Amino acid sequence: MKFTRRQMVEGGLVAGFLGLAAKPVLAAVTEDQPASIPVRRRPDQAMATNAAAAPRYQTASAAPLRQPHPGQPLPARPRIIQPEPQQLAVARPAPLPARPRVPVERTVNPRLVAAARASFDMHRRSIRLPDVVGIVDFSKISREPRYYLLDTNSGRVTEHHVSHGRGSDPSHSGFVQNFSNRHGSNATSEGGYVTSETYHGKYGLSMRVRGLDASNSNAHSRAIVIHPAWYAEPTHLAMHGILGRSEGCFAMSRASLSETLDRLAPGHFLYAGRVA
Repeated sequence: MKFTRRQMVEGGLVAGFLGLAAKPVLAAVTEDQPASIPVRRRPDQAMATNAAAAPRYQTASAAPLRQPHPGQPLPARPRIIQPEPQQLAVARPAPLPARPRVPVERTVNPRLVAAARASFDMHRRSIRLPDVVGIVDFSKISREPRYYLLDTNSGRVTEHHVSHGRGSDPSHSGFVQNFSNRHGSNATSEGGYVTSETYHGKYGLSMRVRGLDASNSNAHSRAIVIHPAWYAEPTHLAMHGILGRSEGCFAMSRASLSETLDRLAPGHFLYAGRVA
């Protein structure tokens, strides 16, 4: 039995409204009219058809990730292991070889130089800059130059005046009679020091020192520093014959302090002592 085009259209509309399957009607379509009637599909069927027709691409290294159910944690992604870069060996600088012992000018007492060298060798790890060292000979009276800046490469020295603490010279004789490391003693301490940071204090630009021995271990807490002082100027020395006394600090003229800050900057070695 054959149907006309009008009958087929009407039959399709009726089937659509009544929810009937259109397959019996479409099965009777002749070869003369194959493309005149569009085939209707439900949306879910169309998506399934398109998904089936679409080509699938998969990588060989990892499987496709599936979306988790709501409330479930995401699946762990495949871990990519990066090759570890080769660590370059850091070459450590070789320790500086010991410098040859150069002869020191006879201005400095040789026995005090030997004591300063022994202290220098003992505290070598704490000394960053060994090119210049300071040596104070408290065996001398304060009217004489007794503070030396020694060039360790050439053995040459420059000499300066320096004051001592009033606790080391109660009678103000100009000589150091005793040393002390005690707080409140106002005395000079003997031993090795390393110069520290500079600062602006009561006497202007000054430099802190840190004691390296048991005999001067309280230098930092006692505020023992290198500073300029009016009682260490040449005019005071010319008027009184000796320098004034400090509270244990290394007090000197402004000219001597300028050279000290320039040559004995933080990280240098300073030794203070006396020989009989």
